[in-house]
Amino acid sequence: MREFYLLYRDDIRVQPLVAQIAWTHNLIIFQRCKDPLAREFYIRMTRKFGWSKNVLIHQIENQSHEKSLLSQTNFDKALAPELHDQAKLALKDEYTFDFLDLSETHSERELERALIARIEDFLRAMGGMFAFMGSQYRLEVDGKEFLIDLLLFHRRLRCLVAVELKIGEFQPEFVGKMQFYLTALDRQVRQQDENPSIGIILCKEKSRTIVEYALHDASKPIGVATYEITQTLPKELKGQLPMPEEIAALLEGI
Repeated sequence: MREFYLLYRDDIRVQPLVAQIAWTHNLIIFQRCKDPLAREFYIRMTRKFGWSKNVLIHQIENQSHEKSLLSQTNFDKALAPELHDQAKLALKDEYTFDFLDLSETHSERELERALIARIEDFLRAMGGMFAFMGSQYRLEVDGKEFLIDLLLFHRRLRCLVAVELKIGEFQPEFVGKMQFYLTALDRQVRQQDENPSIGIILCKEKSRTIVEYALHDASKPIGVATYEITQTLPKELKGQLPMPEEIAALLEGI
C-alpha cells in the first residue's frame, strides 16, 4: 500500500484513474510495469474496455502497450474524431497467438479453424471487448456470394469488425477487397445505432512502407496487423515508438 501511494501520489494524470479500476488490476499493473506511460496505458485501457484480470495479464505479457502505439491504420482520416483514438488503441500492430498449435506451413483455412477452436483465447488476444459474429460470413452483392473470414463486433466501439486472414506478406490489393466488404457490411448488416464497420487485415508479414502507401487514400477505416506465436517485439520496431509527449497526448483520448 505504501509503495502504491508513493508511486501515484504526485502523478496528476493517473492518480484520479487508479480508483476507477479494481485493486487486483492495480496490483498487476504497478508490479509488472515499470514505465509510467505503460502503467497509464494499461490503467486507461482497463477502465475503458473493461479488461478482466486474465485479459490484463495477457495484454501486458504480449506487450500491447508498444504494439498498440505502432499500429498502422487510417483511422485518423476515416473515423469521426470521437472514435479514432479509441479505435487506434483497440488495434495492435501485432497479435500473439501463442495458444495455437500450428506448423509454419499452415494454410489460411487452418489458421481460421484453429482460431475458432480456441475462440475464447482468440478474443482475449484481440483485446477482450470483441464478440464473435461468425466465420466465412456470407455477403451477397448483385447475386454473387462473398465470404469474410471472421466477423467480430467490438462492444465499446459499437461497430462490426471484419477480419481477413493472410498467411503471407501484405499486398496492396488487400485494401481494395476490404473496402468492398466494409461497404457491403455498412449497407446490409450494420444497425442504425452502430458506428461504421472497421476492417483488420491480419498478415504473417508486412512492409510498413507498403502498408502506409496502400492506406493513404483508402476511405474506409482499415488497420493492417501481423500475427505471431511468440511474445517479443522485434528490436527494430522499438525505435519507432512515438515520443513520450505524443504517447501522453494519445492516452488523454481514452
